[in-house]
Amino acid sequence: MSGKCMIGEVNRHVGDQVTIGCWLHNKRSSGKIQFLQLRDGSGFIQAVLVKNEVGEQIWEAASHLTQESSLYVTGTVREEPRSQSGYELTVTGLEIIQISSEYPIAPKEHGVDFLMDHRHLWIRSPRQRAILVVRSQIIRAIQQFFDERGFHLVDPPILTPSSCEGTTNLFHTKYFDEDAYLTQSGQLYMEAAAMALGKVYSFGPTFRAEKSKTRRHLIEFWMIEPEMAFVDHEENLEVQEQFVSHIIQSVLQNCAAELKVLERDTSKLEKIVAPFPRISYDEAVEFLQKQGVEFEWGEDFGAPHETAIAEAYDKPVFITKYPTSFKAFYMKPDPDRPEVVLCADMIAPEGYGEIIGGSQRIDDPELMEQRFQEHNLSKEAYQWYLDLRKYGSVPHSGFGLGLERTVAWICGLDHVRETIPFPRLLYRLYP
Repeated sequence: MSGKCMIGEVNRHVGDQVTIGCWLHNKRSSGKIQFLQLRDGSGFIQAVLVKNEVGEQIWEAASHLTQESSLYVTGTVREEPRSQSGYELTVTGLEIIQISSEYPIAPKEHGVDFLMDHRHLWIRSPRQRAILVVRSQIIRAIQQFFDERGFHLVDPPILTPSSCEGTTNLFHTKYFDEDAYLTQSGQLYMEAAAMALGKVYSFGPTFRAEKSKTRRHLIEFWMIEPEMAFVDHEENLEVQEQFVSHIIQSVLQNCAAELKVLERDTSKLEKIVAPFPRISYDEAVEFLQKQGVEFEWGEDFGAPHETAIAEAYDKPVFITKYPTSFKAFYMKPDPDRPEVVLCADMIAPEGYGEIIGGSQRIDDPELMEQRFQEHNLSKEAYQWYLDLRKYGSVPHSGFGLGLERTVAWICGLDHVRETIPFPRLLYRLYP
């Protein structure tokens, strides 16, 4: 008798006869032996058919299999050190579910546009599967980190009446007879949740209507946004570096096979252990100027500036205390130097740019009122947010991590379009 088994579980069934529901990834034949490369989502394994052992009917059925045909394969699991998985299946039985017809993605080079048009099929490939497995492990590590530290998961709304940061890069829709927007951040709502639950985090989709085509930008992406009551700027930084360290170590421990498929240099990831270096905005400007980069105090950093700074470190680096003039209205000014705010961006190494932005939030009701006037924000739309400073205001801090940029960095990818199952780009809404 044989029992159903996933490819990822065959290490527990050496010597046993098992049945695997799978798809044919590829195949080759050598005289009277056929080698079937099978996949089932949990991994890949080679199944070997010997003609004089399986009989004519099974042999002929296997001969007609095409790429991505679906089938049940029964066989005996054996160890095979030369195999990438370390195991092989000696076939004793085969049941075809469907013969796939002219699968569009052949084992050859295809252009990016073609692959993106067939993204629903492209994700079946070993490389894309590896990326999505790493993404899943990152999500698991994120939830584990916060769950173990007493955070509560809170789900902010996706439809909002206003912008989080006062920008105009919003997707507009009608909410019956009112205007509404797709959220660009759940942060303001998370501040309210922190006043109720102490330590909270959200994990959900966010949207930016920026007409950007860079390798770091998506229109729809996922954000992790913790918010913590009674936590100041320095404590916030410590949580961030512990958080990122935990994610990296979790992926290294659980996704060695996937990182190998991606040909990721894991020696660079092994160095990502807290604490992380910190430099001020002032020091970053001075560094760039010494490198011969034309840059004036009061300007914001672009991707080339962040990359130049990150190249000086083999860990993520915090850039702290940016000028108040171009940062969000809710960021708390440095009490000793109000022209800068108590904020930080975490810049990933290897040219992957900002993966976290965070700050201590303004807790002074009068200062927040002043910021509303300076930024021309609607008190009607934000009155609930002002109430947070009116009724039991406390020091509090938070940050946001972009999931897709983090996946790109950990996997060593050139573009964020491969980091999410179905990317939404400037000119792409299909599939």
